[in-house]
Amino acid sequence: MSEVYKALADPTRRRVLELLRERDMNAGEIAEHFQLAKPTLSGHFAVLREAGLVTPEKTGTTIIYRLNVSVLEEALMALMGAFKFLGPKPTSQAPSKPRKGES
Repeated sequence: MSEVYKALADPTRRRVLELLRERDMNAGEIAEHFQLAKPTLSGHFAVLREAGLVTPEKTGTTIIYRLNVSVLEEALMALMGAFKFLGPKPTSQAPSKPRKGES
């Protein structure tokens, strides 16, 4: 799971995932949205692949990237579980102060 969180920590990689949420894209289509050198963007793709967040599919000489939503869901559930967000939220009320004249 740490690979997923590492991948999500970078704003460029999060933007790539946002683009892939709209539709599957090849590297060239994704690159049009960034002003980054190809090796830099390629490194981001590698991190996303290693984390399992994107699935590459080779079609001829083109690689199409697809968002792997199930990995995102697993990461979110693990994070929520780590912070115990899955159960009902405890209510914390401060003890009320007695009003003037009450004991």
